[in-house]
Amino acid sequence: MNNKNGNKYGPDNPHPLSKRKTELVWEGKYDEYGNRREVDIAGCAMPMQKIETIDEPASRLSQTGLFDAQKAHKDDFRNMLIWGDNKLVMASLLKGFKGKIDLIYIDPPFDVGADFTMNIPVGDGKETIGKDQSTLEMVAYRDMWGKGTDSYLHMMYERLILMKELLSETGALFIHCDWRVNSLLRLILDEVFGSEQHRNEIVWCYETAGKSKSTWSRKHDTIFFYSKTGNYFFDASKSPMPRKRDKHMKTGIDENGREYEEKTDRATGKVYRWYFDEGKLPMDFWTDIPFINWEAKERTGYNTQKPEALLERMILSSTNEGDLVADFFCGSGTTGAVAERLGRRWIMSDLGRFAIHTTRKRMIEFQRKLYEEDKPYRAFDVYNLGRYERQWWQKERLKGADQEHRKVVLEFYKAEVLQNSSSPLIHGRKGSALCHVDSIDGLFTRDELKAVAKAAKEAGAKELHCLAWEFEMDLRLVCHEIEHADDVKIKLIPIPREIMEKNRTTPPPFLEVAVLEAEVVYKNRNTPLDPLLIEGKTKKAVDIKLKKFVPSLAEVPSKELDALKERAIKSGFDFIDFWAVDFDYQDGQPFEHHWQTYRTRKDRSLPTVSNHEFDKYPKKGKYTACVKVVDIFGCDTSITVEVEI
Repeated sequence: MNNKNGNKYGPDNPHPLSKRKTELVWEGKYDEYGNRREVDIAGCAMPMQKIETIDEPASRLSQTGLFDAQKAHKDDFRNMLIWGDNKLVMASLLKGFKGKIDLIYIDPPFDVGADFTMNIPVGDGKETIGKDQSTLEMVAYRDMWGKGTDSYLHMMYERLILMKELLSETGALFIHCDWRVNSLLRLILDEVFGSEQHRNEIVWCYETAGKSKSTWSRKHDTIFFYSKTGNYFFDASKSPMPRKRDKHMKTGIDENGREYEEKTDRATGKVYRWYFDEGKLPMDFWTDIPFINWEAKERTGYNTQKPEALLERMILSSTNEGDLVADFFCGSGTTGAVAERLGRRWIMSDLGRFAIHTTRKRMIEFQRKLYEEDKPYRAFDVYNLGRYERQWWQKERLKGADQEHRKVVLEFYKAEVLQNSSSPLIHGRKGSALCHVDSIDGLFTRDELKAVAKAAKEAGAKELHCLAWEFEMDLRLVCHEIEHADDVKIKLIPIPREIMEKNRTTPPPFLEVAVLEAEVVYKNRNTPLDPLLIEGKTKKAVDIKLKKFVPSLAEVPSKELDALKERAIKSGFDFIDFWAVDFDYQDGQPFEHHWQTYRTRKDRSLPTVSNHEFDKYPKKGKYTACVKVVDIFGCDTSITVEVEI
């Protein structure tokens, strides 16, 4: 065989492929020049906005003066729950946490044909309704599998590179998968971490309902355990497996009443005692941890939830108390729940609003439980980083044209497309209202809202409709501030995913984000004069009453939408899953949870009036309370109400 110059390949003129090592190659790994594509860490790093601060026992008990922060808190570290694309989240965390995370566990999607519809309880829980993926999740998932295995592998490769950067020198990675992708992930892990850092292929065996008639029933998952270096921490004795009894064992009971198995070393004749209450060291196949059943106390209803015992074994064996644990596909928050219980610090993120909401509730519940058991805990903050960069529909159907995208949206919305608008931020008109259609590759943020509202006001509009694929959390709050200041009515309208259906011609329903109304409840309390509060002998305590709530139903499957519309209007409170109050909200500052309440699986009741009796205003005057409501789909809306003391 000759090269292009006619010279034969051989020892003195080796063929280029002869120097290549064995590797897994996928589309996107190399650029058109054959160079390895690097992860654009600097370009992906974004500032994270803190939107909530949560220290539930402190806010609940500080009113009575019974809260001792030094005793209640383990330390000053505040755990982090982050909403956003985990590639951007991890790139953004590198500045403060590079080389500082001691354990990362991830349970990424590994089913190309997965159905993400969930059945969630409504009202008293006697009935359930379906919940679809959010548009953001749906497009992200399509992008993940858009080119089949190639795009999935590239997605995982980029994220594993970032995880390696975040891990400490003694840190460990556990990645959860199954038969669909485990062989491919093993090759990528070997490439990123080095095959010499592969510690175990753990097989988690479990039993669930359903038997296969065409194959052996698939009843196990794979968990790969890798370390960053050879100097890693590991102690399997911290999480033993139960020692099972059988009739062939030679057992006894010692002077303390402890039962043991007695074994003799054949080589030395030495007799050993193995105590049943101590268990035995786990091996790389785990058969003692069952799948979560429907009646389990820890069950949240989240489809991909994993047992706490599974995470406990990994966290105990590879970390010490106070170490930092992370999960960047956190789902229902099991990793953080176990880390909190075991005294570890945690960082979690997810792309889905429902996942963030489920995790928020779960971690508040853990705060309460630990405090009631007189055990220390850590407060946590919720951060916003929800931008997703590439959009499958735009690339595949619209060939990247954002103007074409806006035209399609406005036509389905039955609005007039403005060809010569006075502002590039105003794209259409519907009746007397001006319309803005956000770009397909982004999240509609508060800064964008302020700019669009300014343009609408300058154009003389009294009403503005903002259509977007995804809205930044707490955006309804900014709407109320602008409406009050500029006298411009604003509607936030999610773009229905149905417009992306091929050959669709009929408009789907365009539903406004949730409607929320609340009022202040004043309570006069006779107390001794406190010069730091108000003058006189009567002090006002404040609570909040919910007056009205209508959910948007944006994430309800179309087949269920018509049946739920009337109920949502008549019985809107049935759709509230969680609500909270910041009684002294400061514009531009994170929402502080002074009080909150939520439904649980066992207790579906929900009060519509807070019982906090907030009275910590420093002097007479006007203050602002912020009310946040999260519906059963995980979507939140906030409003402010004026408090006068």
